[in-house]
This record gives sequence, C-alpha cells and structure tokens, in this order.
Amino acid sequence: MDEAQAQIDQVRRFNRTVTERVGVLHDRYLGRDRPIGEARLLWEIGGQGQDVRRLRERLGLDSGYVSRLLRSLEADGLVAVEPQPQDRRVRTVRLTEKGRAERALLDGRSDELAGSMLQPLNAGQRARLVAAMAEVDRLLTAGTVTLDVIDPDHPDARHCLLAYFAELQERFDTGFDPARSLLPDAGELRPPRGLFLVARLHGEPVGCAGVKLPSGAPAEIKRMWVAPQARRLGVARRFLTELETQAARHGYDTLRLDTNKTLDSAINLYHSYGFQEVPAFNDEPYAHHWFEKRIAAAPPE
Repeated sequence: MDEAQAQIDQVRRFNRTVTERVGVLHDRYLGRDRPIGEARLLWEIGGQGQDVRRLRERLGLDSGYVSRLLRSLEADGLVAVEPQPQDRRVRTVRLTEKGRAERALLDGRSDELAGSMLQPLNAGQRARLVAAMAEVDRLLTAGTVTLDVIDPDHPDARHCLLAYFAELQERFDTGFDPARSLLPDAGELRPPRGLFLVARLHGEPVGCAGVKLPSGAPAEIKRMWVAPQARRLGVARRFLTELETQAARHGYDTLRLDTNKTLDSAINLYHSYGFQEVPAFNDEPYAHHWFEKRIAAAPPE
C-alpha cells in the first residue's frame, strides 16, 4: 500500500469513529425528534437570525436541501422565514421563542456529549485529545478556503482592501495613507496587466492579493492581506504559490515585492518561501524591505 492510500484509509477510519461517537448516525440527534442537519441549522441561525443564502454558504449545502430543512423547522414552530423588505428575493430566518428554547436544550445536551468523551480519559489524555481536535479543526478549515480571481473593484475585493488599509494604519509607526503609497490602480490588477485574488471562507472574504504583470519588468505582488480569523490556515502561502504560478504562466522569471519593517510575520514568510532581500527597486514611502525570487517561467505555447 502506498503512502497516499494509507492516508486516505486513516481519514476514513477517523470519519467512521467520529460519526459513531458523536451520534450523527441516528435520526434522533441528541435524543430529540430531529436529525443532526436540523439541529445544526438551529445552532447556525443563532440569536440574531441569518440570511438564508449565507447559511447555505456557511454549511456548504445546496439550496433545495436547506429549504427542506427550514420547512421542517418552520412546521415545528422553531423558525420563521421572511423576505427582507428592501429585497424580497433575500430571505432571513430567525428562531422563534420555541426555537430558542430548543437550541438551548441542544446546547446543554451537546455539552453533556462532549463531557462524556472526555470523562473516561485521564488528564494527559484529555489534553492530547483536545489539542488534536484543535489541530484537526484548523486543518479541515484550511481546506475549505477558496481562492478566486475577481475584479479589484468587486465588493469582496473592496472589503478586503479597506480592512487591509485599516490594519496598516494601526500597525505602522507613521500610520498609513493610501494616497501616499505606490498602490497600483485597479487597471494594473486586471488581465492582461495583472490579476487579483480573493480568499473566501464559508463564502465570506478573508484575504486578498494581487500581482502586476508589467511589460519589460518583473512581476510584482501587491496588496496581500489575510484577515486575523483566517491566519494560521496557510492562506498567505497559497496566495504566493498561486501568484507565482500565474506569473510563470505569463512568462516571467522574477517575482518581487516590498514590505514594511513592522510586518514581522510577512517578512518571515517571504524568507521561508525563497525570496531574497535586494536593494530598493522603488521609492515606496512605507517600505523598508525589498524582496525578489527567481521563478521558472513557463515555456511559450
């Protein structure tokens, strides 16, 4: 058996153990008169309600299945589904008073189930299990992040860029004024002059990165940012890998970028990814470090 198949077999064993242990094989999840799908929807809807489309994206479910689950919960008086006044195509689901009581009951029983998993173990085993679960959760979450090429004027791109600028304003010793920075205009990050990526987690934008593809000069990475809640998921490294691939595909053999001295994690990432510090290649007022990496340009087709 090769290593890849051994890994697949281990994942399948893990999945079987977890589904059995947490009780998802039963139609009456946690002893209630509903399967886990309905119970999970009640938890995700939460106290403030939820946009149905966002609910589907968060759970990765198709619209027909979510509609069936919501109809069942609505028939039981646990939720109310209403169109938004400003756009009746957008529906919002909220818990009723009965639904909030059911969710509280499920929370209590979920706590009991989690406790029953930990109780038979000694202190060391509990610590190991909880740490392993945290690592599995992080890695599985990392696998759900998508990278999409979009227009830099797309609402998700603007969301990321505004958050990026706000973080730079807070972290830089001098603050950050986009008007002073050598930020590319949107046209420089659109094909054929460049491209712009947005990372999404459960349908929500959590990061961005662009690459300029100028004529007669190296490809240059710009505007790379990852939201705090998506850090440690490998998103920044995935951005670098995808942008390098795109630059090579367009015939570039050098990739470069600049960064500020306060961004320690970014500097460490660039070093670990194979970038080398070089003399300044621009007069970016917020840059203290300039990096280049030689890449293998794809042969012309």
